[in-house]
Amino acid sequence: MRILYVFPHPDDESFGPALAISRQRREGDEVHLLTLTRGGATKQRHRLGLSIEEMGEVRLKEMEEVQGVLNLSGMSVLDHPDSGLKEVDPRTLEESVASAIHRVEPAVVVTYAVHGVSGFHDHLVTHAVVKRVFCEERERLPSRLLRRLALFTLPPTEEPDSSFPLHTSTNEEIDCAVEVEDQDVDRARRALDCYVTYRDVIEAADPLSRVGRTVHFELFQESRSPWLTSLGAGL
Repeated sequence: MRILYVFPHPDDESFGPALAISRQRREGDEVHLLTLTRGGATKQRHRLGLSIEEMGEVRLKEMEEVQGVLNLSGMSVLDHPDSGLKEVDPRTLEESVASAIHRVEPAVVVTYAVHGVSGFHDHLVTHAVVKRVFCEERERLPSRLLRRLALFTLPPTEEPDSSFPLHTSTNEEIDCAVEVEDQDVDRARRALDCYVTYRDVIEAADPLSRVGRTVHFELFQESRSPWLTSLGAGL
Protein backbone atom coordinates (compact mmCIF):
# COMPACT_ATOMS: atom_id res chain seq x y z
CA MET A 1 0.00 0.00 0.00
CA ARG A 2 1.16 3.54 -0.74
CA ILE A 3 0.58 6.20 1.93
CA LEU A 4 1.15 9.97 1.76
CA TYR A 5 1.48 11.92 5.01
CA VAL A 6 0.94 15.69 4.72
CA PHE A 7 1.93 18.02 7.57
CA PRO A 8 2.81 21.71 7.81
CA HIS A 9 6.10 21.58 9.75
CA PRO A 10 9.27 19.60 10.32
CA ASP A 11 8.78 17.33 13.37
CA ASP A 12 4.99 17.03 12.90
CA GLU A 13 5.60 13.57 11.45
CA SER A 14 7.65 12.57 14.48
CA PHE A 15 5.31 13.79 17.24
CA GLY A 16 3.39 10.52 17.13
CA PRO A 17 2.81 9.53 13.50
CA ALA A 18 6.39 8.21 13.23
CA LEU A 19 5.34 5.25 15.35
CA ALA A 20 2.81 4.19 12.72
CA ILE A 21 5.18 5.08 9.89
CA SER A 22 7.81 2.75 11.33
CA ARG A 23 5.36 -0.14 11.50
CA GLN A 24 4.08 0.59 8.00
CA ARG A 25 7.58 0.54 6.54
CA ARG A 26 8.38 -2.70 8.38
CA GLU A 27 5.31 -4.28 6.86
CA GLY A 28 6.26 -3.23 3.35
CA ASP A 29 4.08 -0.17 2.77
CA GLU A 30 5.44 2.72 0.73
CA VAL A 31 5.35 5.81 2.92
CA HIS A 32 5.86 9.30 1.52
CA LEU A 33 5.97 12.60 3.41
CA LEU A 34 5.02 16.09 2.24
CA THR A 35 5.88 18.97 4.57
CA LEU A 36 4.51 22.35 3.56
CA THR A 37 7.05 24.59 5.33
CA ARG A 38 10.63 24.40 6.54
CA GLY A 39 9.63 25.47 10.04
CA GLY A 40 11.99 28.44 10.10
CA ALA A 41 9.72 30.73 12.12
CA THR A 42 10.07 28.66 15.30
CA LYS A 43 11.01 30.73 18.36
CA GLN A 44 14.04 28.48 18.78
CA ARG A 45 15.73 30.55 16.08
CA HIS A 46 16.13 33.42 18.58
CA ARG A 47 18.10 31.19 20.94
CA LEU A 48 20.37 30.22 18.07
CA GLY A 49 20.64 33.70 16.59
CA LEU A 50 19.33 32.58 13.21
CA SER A 51 17.04 34.24 10.68
CA ILE A 52 13.88 32.51 9.51
CA GLU A 53 15.64 31.50 6.31
CA GLU A 54 18.73 30.20 8.15
CA MET A 55 16.59 28.26 10.63
CA GLY A 56 14.66 26.77 7.75
CA GLU A 57 17.89 25.48 6.22
CA VAL A 58 18.93 23.93 9.52
CA ARG A 59 15.58 22.21 9.98
CA LEU A 60 15.64 20.96 6.40
CA LYS A 61 18.92 19.20 7.16
CA GLU A 62 17.37 17.72 10.29
CA MET A 63 14.46 16.43 8.21
CA GLU A 64 16.85 14.79 5.77
CA GLU A 65 18.21 12.81 8.72
CA VAL A 66 14.67 11.89 9.74
CA GLN A 67 14.04 10.59 6.24
CA GLY A 68 16.88 8.13 6.72
CA VAL A 69 15.87 7.08 10.22
CA LEU A 70 12.27 6.38 9.21
CA ASN A 71 13.35 4.85 5.89
CA LEU A 72 10.77 6.97 4.06
CA SER A 73 10.01 5.98 0.49
CA GLY A 74 10.02 9.65 -0.49
CA MET A 75 9.98 13.11 1.08
CA SER A 76 9.28 16.62 -0.18
CA VAL A 77 9.77 19.73 1.96
CA LEU A 78 8.25 22.91 0.53
CA ASP A 79 8.91 26.50 1.54
CA HIS A 80 5.50 27.99 2.21
CA PRO A 81 5.61 30.54 5.07
CA ASP A 82 5.91 28.87 8.45
CA SER A 83 3.30 30.18 10.93
CA GLY A 84 1.73 32.01 7.99
CA LEU A 85 -0.30 29.43 6.10
CA LYS A 86 -3.53 31.23 7.00
CA GLU A 87 -2.36 34.18 4.89
CA VAL A 88 -1.54 32.08 1.83
CA ASP A 89 -4.09 31.80 -0.97
CA PRO A 90 -5.52 28.34 -0.20
CA ARG A 91 -5.48 27.54 -3.90
CA THR A 92 -1.69 27.76 -3.81
CA LEU A 93 -1.53 25.23 -0.98
CA GLU A 94 -4.08 23.03 -2.72
CA GLU A 95 -1.90 22.98 -5.83
CA SER A 96 1.06 21.83 -3.73
CA VAL A 97 -0.91 19.00 -2.17
CA ALA A 98 -2.52 17.98 -5.48
CA SER A 99 0.88 17.90 -7.15
CA ALA A 100 2.18 15.53 -4.46
CA ILE A 101 -0.86 13.29 -4.84
CA HIS A 102 -0.38 13.09 -8.61
CA ARG A 103 3.29 12.25 -8.14
CA VAL A 104 2.94 9.68 -5.34
CA GLU A 105 -0.46 8.20 -6.32
CA PRO A 106 -1.36 7.11 -2.77
CA ALA A 107 -4.19 4.88 -1.70
CA VAL A 108 -4.25 6.59 1.71
CA VAL A 109 -3.58 10.21 2.63
CA VAL A 110 -2.87 11.20 6.23
CA THR A 111 -2.98 14.62 7.87
CA TYR A 112 -4.17 16.23 11.10
CA ALA A 113 -7.69 15.90 12.46
CA VAL A 114 -9.86 19.01 12.29
CA HIS A 115 -8.64 20.28 15.68
CA GLY A 116 -4.99 19.98 14.65
CA VAL A 117 -4.10 18.26 17.97
CA SER A 118 -2.26 21.38 19.20
CA GLY A 119 -4.84 23.76 17.75
CA PHE A 120 -2.10 25.74 15.93
CA HIS A 121 -3.54 27.56 12.92
CA ASP A 122 -1.01 26.06 10.47
CA HIS A 123 -2.34 22.63 11.48
CA LEU A 124 -5.94 23.72 10.96
CA VAL A 125 -5.22 25.19 7.54
CA THR A 126 -3.41 22.02 6.49
CA HIS A 127 -6.37 19.87 7.52
CA ALA A 128 -8.79 21.98 5.48
CA VAL A 129 -6.55 22.09 2.41
CA VAL A 130 -5.84 18.36 2.39
CA LYS A 131 -9.50 17.47 2.88
CA ARG A 132 -10.55 19.75 0.00
CA VAL A 133 -7.91 18.32 -2.35
CA PHE A 134 -8.72 14.75 -1.33
CA CYS A 135 -12.40 15.23 -2.15
CA GLU A 136 -11.70 16.88 -5.50
CA GLU A 137 -8.99 14.50 -6.68
CA ARG A 138 -10.91 11.42 -5.55
CA GLU A 139 -13.54 12.26 -8.17
CA ARG A 140 -10.93 12.54 -10.94
CA LEU A 141 -8.40 9.82 -10.26
CA PRO A 142 -8.73 6.04 -10.76
CA SER A 143 -10.65 4.24 -8.02
CA ARG A 144 -7.49 2.45 -6.81
CA LEU A 145 -6.18 5.82 -5.58
CA LEU A 146 -7.32 8.03 -2.70
CA ARG A 147 -9.35 5.30 -1.08
CA ARG A 148 -9.03 6.73 2.43
CA LEU A 149 -8.28 9.98 4.25
CA ALA A 150 -6.90 9.29 7.73
CA LEU A 151 -6.71 12.04 10.34
CA PHE A 152 -4.07 11.74 13.06
CA THR A 153 -5.50 12.41 16.50
CA LEU A 154 -5.22 11.60 20.18
CA PRO A 155 -7.74 9.64 22.27
CA PRO A 156 -9.41 11.19 25.31
CA THR A 157 -7.48 11.14 28.55
CA GLU A 158 -8.57 11.40 32.17
CA GLU A 159 -5.50 13.42 33.11
CA PRO A 160 -4.85 16.16 30.52
CA ASP A 161 -1.43 17.82 30.58
CA SER A 162 -2.00 21.41 31.64
CA SER A 163 1.47 22.51 30.50
CA PHE A 164 0.85 21.30 26.93
CA PRO A 165 -2.93 21.28 26.40
CA LEU A 166 -3.87 19.15 23.42
CA HIS A 167 -7.10 18.49 21.56
CA THR A 168 -8.44 14.95 21.40
CA SER A 169 -11.11 12.99 19.56
CA THR A 170 -13.87 11.04 21.25
CA ASN A 171 -13.83 7.27 21.16
CA GLU A 172 -16.82 7.46 18.83
CA GLU A 173 -14.90 9.66 16.38
CA ILE A 174 -11.85 7.39 16.29
CA ASP A 175 -11.94 4.66 13.63
CA CYS A 176 -8.44 3.16 13.61
CA ALA A 177 -5.87 2.29 16.26
CA VAL A 178 -2.44 1.18 15.07
CA GLU A 179 -0.48 -0.68 17.74
CA VAL A 180 3.30 -0.58 17.51
CA GLU A 181 6.23 -2.59 18.82
CA ASP A 182 9.39 -1.72 20.74
CA GLN A 183 11.38 -1.29 17.52
CA ASP A 184 8.86 1.28 16.29
CA VAL A 185 9.11 3.23 19.53
CA ASP A 186 12.89 3.17 19.25
CA ARG A 187 12.82 4.39 15.65
CA ALA A 188 10.37 7.18 16.47
CA ARG A 189 12.60 8.35 19.33
CA ARG A 190 15.61 8.34 17.02
CA ALA A 191 13.61 10.43 14.55
CA LEU A 192 12.84 12.98 17.25
CA ASP A 193 16.51 13.02 18.23
CA CYS A 194 17.32 14.32 14.75
CA TYR A 195 15.68 17.62 15.68
CA VAL A 196 18.63 18.90 17.70
CA THR A 197 17.51 22.53 17.51
CA TYR A 198 14.10 21.60 18.93
CA ARG A 199 15.34 19.28 21.66
CA ASP A 200 14.24 21.45 24.61
CA VAL A 201 10.67 21.59 23.34
CA ILE A 202 10.61 17.87 22.57
CA GLU A 203 11.90 16.94 26.01
CA ALA A 204 9.35 19.20 27.71
CA ALA A 205 6.42 17.94 25.62
CA ASP A 206 7.50 14.27 25.55
CA PRO A 207 5.04 13.55 22.71
CA LEU A 208 5.70 9.83 22.40
CA SER A 209 4.72 9.26 26.01
CA ARG A 210 1.39 10.96 25.32
CA VAL A 211 0.76 8.82 22.24
CA GLY A 212 1.90 5.63 23.93
CA ARG A 213 2.06 2.43 21.91
CA THR A 214 -1.09 3.05 19.88
CA VAL A 215 -1.53 5.67 17.16
CA HIS A 216 -5.13 6.78 16.66
CA PHE A 217 -6.85 8.06 13.54
CA GLU A 218 -10.23 9.30 12.48
CA LEU A 219 -11.22 8.10 9.00
CA PHE A 220 -12.99 10.71 6.90
CA GLN A 221 -16.57 9.72 6.02
CA GLU A 222 -16.12 6.30 7.65
CA SER A 223 -17.51 4.93 10.89
CA ARG A 224 -15.69 1.87 12.19
CA SER A 225 -16.63 -0.15 15.25
CA PRO A 226 -14.65 -2.03 16.34
CA TRP A 227 -11.68 0.11 15.36
CA LEU A 228 -9.55 -0.98 12.43
CA THR A 229 -6.01 -2.01 13.31
CA SER A 230 -4.24 -0.59 10.24
CA LEU A 231 -4.78 2.16 7.70
CA GLY A 232 -5.09 -0.41 4.93
CA ALA A 233 -7.67 -2.59 6.66
CA GLY A 234 -10.89 -2.95 4.74
CA LEU A 235 -9.59 -1.46 1.50
